[in-house]
Amino acid sequence: MSKDYEIKTGCDRGLCHQAIGRQDRQLNTYDWLADVPGNTDDTDLVEVQFKHTRKGYYHNVNNLELKKGDIVAVEANPGHDIGVVTLTGRLVKLQIKKANLKSSEEIRRIYRIARPVDMEKFREAKAREHATMIESRQIAKNLGLKMKIGDVEYQGDCNKAIFYYIADERVDFRQLIKDLAATFHVRIEMKQIGARQEAGRIGGTGPCGRELCCATWMKNFISVGTSAARFQDISLNPQKLAGMCAKLKCCLNYEVDTYVEAGRKMPSKDIQLQTQDSDYFFFKSDILAGLVTYSTDKNIAANLETITAQRARQVIEMNRRGEKPESLQENGLKNEPQGPIDLATQDNITRFDRAKKKKKKKPRKPQPKDGKE
Repeated sequence: MSKDYEIKTGCDRGLCHQAIGRQDRQLNTYDWLADVPGNTDDTDLVEVQFKHTRKGYYHNVNNLELKKGDIVAVEANPGHDIGVVTLTGRLVKLQIKKANLKSSEEIRRIYRIARPVDMEKFREAKAREHATMIESRQIAKNLGLKMKIGDVEYQGDCNKAIFYYIADERVDFRQLIKDLAATFHVRIEMKQIGARQEAGRIGGTGPCGRELCCATWMKNFISVGTSAARFQDISLNPQKLAGMCAKLKCCLNYEVDTYVEAGRKMPSKDIQLQTQDSDYFFFKSDILAGLVTYSTDKNIAANLETITAQRARQVIEMNRRGEKPESLQENGLKNEPQGPIDLATQDNITRFDRAKKKKKKKPRKPQPKDGKE
């Protein structure tokens, strides 16, 4: 994080403070009130972001001219912490309301814009995080605790460290805290996170070829069920539906509402369509295109007919009145009858039994005796 903070982007200090300036974190909020006169005069509240997904809200009691991207030293317990300003003005009030911070005691103060001494201490703290995580994992293993320490975050002044851990069951880590405090000589705080939060902290590339959503822009994790896959007619294959966190992919929820709305216009799969020639059974459907395919055989594909969902409802209504159309097609045309299609025999299965043609051997040319022709 410290390397990114040093990048200059045309601003006086820190990261770009413009509303559309891209942050290096997934919790960046577009400040659409940034260019409104008097935006920062209504409140002294400021949103400050720390490592990964941790944010805090603070009072600018010293009336500093803070801009988005400024690195500040803020009040912590104990000591101070270093973070970057991500939001100022009226939108901070909405963010606090969203975070359900009702007590004024939860909102601390901003001390100052970070000095070179603060940044040097901050870099020292960040340099210790990886080694601390590896060593703390070994300590937890020696204690026989069924937990995994996924990340460590040091406070900006090195007085405190937050250990993020994952555990399926309740863990008694009282002895672990004592051992960690004795080893690293800092105040210890334990925070439990889930598998999705761990994937967001580690990062990676999804099967779509893009960076994980939880590592780029997702803030809240909504439960994902297999019903979302059923609505979209996705095969319930655990290997295909699981993400990097071994949980169901969050993107299964992205389009499910569209599929549910479009699915309401589709006819029921259990209804059988009747024409003057034959009865048709549901075979497959294209929900977004509004097309339904029917087969004359209930178990295999035979005499497939593809019609619109509107036409299917018309035929269903006619069948309810005791009427049978000439065909499923609206123009009354009939497809040529076809036999059942067995996908297993589409290719010639005897192609491997064909005998290979043997090459005829050429007769050997007689060799002359004594080297004379």
